Amino acid sequence: MALRFGGACLLFALSLVLLGAPRAADGQRAERVYRLGYLAMSSGPDGERLDSLRQGLRDLGYIEGRNIVFEIRYAEGRPERLPDLAAELVRRKIDLIVTATGAAAVAAKKATQSIPIVMVGSGDAVRQGLAVSLARPGGNVTGFTMISPELSRKRLELLRELLPKLSRVGVLGCRRGTPVTEQEWIETRAAADVLGVQLSPLAASGREDLVRAFASAANQRVQAVLGFDCPRLLPSAALIAELSLKHRLPAVYASQRYPQAGGLMSYSPSVADAPRRAATYIDKILRGAKPSELPIEQPTKFELVINRKTATALGLTIPQPLLLRADRVID
Repeated sequence: MALRFGGACLLFALSLVLLGAPRAADGQRAERVYRLGYLAMSSGPDGERLDSLRQGLRDLGYIEGRNIVFEIRYAEGRPERLPDLAAELVRRKIDLIVTATGAAAVAAKKATQSIPIVMVGSGDAVRQGLAVSLARPGGNVTGFTMISPELSRKRLELLRELLPKLSRVGVLGCRRGTPVTEQEWIETRAAADVLGVQLSPLAASGREDLVRAFASAANQRVQAVLGFDCPRLLPSAALIAELSLKHRLPAVYASQRYPQAGGLMSYSPSVADAPRRAATYIDKILRGAKPSELPIEQPTKFELVINRKTATALGLTIPQPLLLRADRVID
């Protein structure tokens, strides 16, 4: 009798386990796993930008491997690869594409009109054809634009503070014709007119043009270099820093990658701020918001990075007020 009673209890317990198993499985299935594509121009791990995006998502409850997975594609510094990489992400049937630059966003938008695209950064999103307006993008692209009219003037002012007698500046950037480059020229000319500085173009499309560009700077007797926001040149940051030092040309750039690679200084939107904020866009879209109705934001936080070791190599003394304003000093 006791044996039959014990067996009955065992069967009852087993039935509870079996009944509970499907419910546990259902609970696991209830949490959807979102597939996020990440498309960047860079030639390897996107460092601080991607880390900040991941942290922003974690803060909102998204855990890699549990409810999100990333499909990451790098163009290795070659913009011609972006369309194929974007098309590959679309074929993977992902839920949303995150782009690190405006060029990557353009490639993604050409590859899909339906998958939402969130830009961690871009040039002028409207001029690039990514949005109808910043307030109401109107398509499948939203996120952040890194263009701010004050940036060009601020960079020239930094050079003037470093070199009070500055009168001629070489402008290093992508070759003319792209919307972002044209807009940067408009803003930089306006700033140069106010400051009484002459500008000399030093256009380059890649590594092969850089030696000629800096030789041209020497021939034009420029006193310093202003670097435009040109994603094609980022993989050559170390070479640009080397050429700048060789020709004794102080330079201010549009990305922190340059002083990190040995360039003199940069003034740019915060690398970490926009990706963290972009995570909120991703969250809203995954919850049902439409990219067309989410305003594209402009930068609000900027960082000055100075490489003091390079300044010493150039024979320059960074003014103390400038050092005190720096967000980071590299020794």
